[in-house]
Amino acid sequence: MRATHVLQGVPGILTEDQVALSAAYLAQLQLTSGQIPWFVGGHCDPWNHVECAMALTVTGHLEAALAAYEWLHRHQLGDGSWFNYYVGARVKDARLDTNVCAYVAAGVYHYLVATDDMDAAARLWPMVERAMDFVVRFQRADGSIGWSLDATGRRESYALLTGCSSIYHSLRCAVALAERLDLHRPAWELAAGRLGHALAHHREFFAPKDEFAMDWYYPVLAGALVGDEASARIESGWRRYVLEGCGVRCVSTNDWVTAAETAETVLCLDAVGMGARALDLLAQTNRHRHPDGSYFTGIVYPEHVTFPGLETTSYTAAAILLAVDAITDSSAAAGLFRHGVLADTLDWPEPGCSLVGPEVTVE
Repeated sequence: MRATHVLQGVPGILTEDQVALSAAYLAQLQLTSGQIPWFVGGHCDPWNHVECAMALTVTGHLEAALAAYEWLHRHQLGDGSWFNYYVGARVKDARLDTNVCAYVAAGVYHYLVATDDMDAAARLWPMVERAMDFVVRFQRADGSIGWSLDATGRRESYALLTGCSSIYHSLRCAVALAERLDLHRPAWELAAGRLGHALAHHREFFAPKDEFAMDWYYPVLAGALVGDEASARIESGWRRYVLEGCGVRCVSTNDWVTAAETAETVLCLDAVGMGARALDLLAQTNRHRHPDGSYFTGIVYPEHVTFPGLETTSYTAAAILLAVDAITDSSAAAGLFRHGVLADTLDWPEPGCSLVGPEVTVE
């Protein structure tokens, strides 16, 4: 197993000791079950739980990271899914969200790349396989993936751009994980190709949520938009979503800056090689930093008031730690979101796609 090095600091922004303090804060939030809630006494959702496990991995808390994945393994439902929210052993929200369920593939592959622990990857593989098979069942004729089943088991009628972008990245991680284990899942490759085409070319397939910053940067972060298209998307939304000198607005209509969205935008900028901008944004998350290494979820401007209340969240610290890893190249998994690291997918248009010439038939 590859040793996980200490996550480096970022000169002028965070010292190595400050980074370690944030990692310790995150590790201390973890329950004995392995579950990582948003905050003490709060709920846990599997997507942010995985993000926290990824941050624990790159900061050398490998036992804690594995405990987080084992918690998921024990709580996976028979169809491969997880409920949306848990509080301890109790289910708080019984919705089944496809993006929430898919992210385990990114997490387990990230763990393998960071540690080279093939035994752990093989042990966790059946969980990933069940989760991804669950997710691809909800792919629609247009290539998008429906976002959830409600608590009664009813399918929601639309797809979400952010969620599908994250699923696209997770599918590519799942394919890469299978290949490392000498397995092959062509159905997942096809699903990724169909979804990638929808994300890159058919915004109309997704529910309009343009006010959310994640709908701006996630198609780039996930690698659905690359090259000139990625750069153009970043530039076109910069003034709308970035509050200069403060960070990234969660919602474009309010000057409420959230550190998690800011850190994910740092990852996005790193993914496309915009290093100077990434450093500037990372520095702005220091406004949210608490002395114990945690981070306030959001700050409202111009009042400079933290909101909600004095809330600090595990996923916020985790996103910042992953951004630090990307910028410093500290771990072997630091480039997981960089374009060109995961294998490209086939561009697979939906039947009748207007971008396919009439003389071409896509089976």
